[in-house]
Amino acid sequence: MTGENENDLTHVDESGDVQMVDVGSKPDTARRAVARGTIHLSESTVEAIRENQVKKGDVLATARIGAVQAVKHTWETIPMCHQIPITNIDTEFEVESDSVTLSVGVETTGKTGCEMEALEGVTTGLNVVWDMVKAAEKDSEGQYPGTKISDVEVVSKEKSEI
Repeated sequence: MTGENENDLTHVDESGDVQMVDVGSKPDTARRAVARGTIHLSESTVEAIRENQVKKGDVLATARIGAVQAVKHTWETIPMCHQIPITNIDTEFEVESDSVTLSVGVETTGKTGCEMEALEGVTTGLNVVWDMVKAAEKDSEGQYPGTKISDVEVVSKEKSEI
């Protein structure tokens, strides 16, 4: 039932029980995945980020650290994710007038891909941005009417023989 064609579910066995995919017989390959997402903020908050005027500290530096930490710990938070050797992580911020976009690239050499690590880096990095600026983003009722994270996606996935 599983593994017979490319559309089969790979994380369940014939009886429907959840399982981790056995990648032991796969050859090691060089892999890279890049994910991206955006947090929408008020223009005044973005200006405070640009000018490093957020009371909690340097928002982008802290978000970068959070993204890297998340990449390294993905296997602990995604139940069927393998622990993989991370060989490189790169982060890039694009700061617009009312948003910050974070791209996270992850590289590994191994038997399985690293797109989940890239996604974890993006979502955690953007959550760190939100945490750092939440006081500025709250309205008079303590809500976040204009703050949102959107467009989280894997933008590329590459694999090559070593």
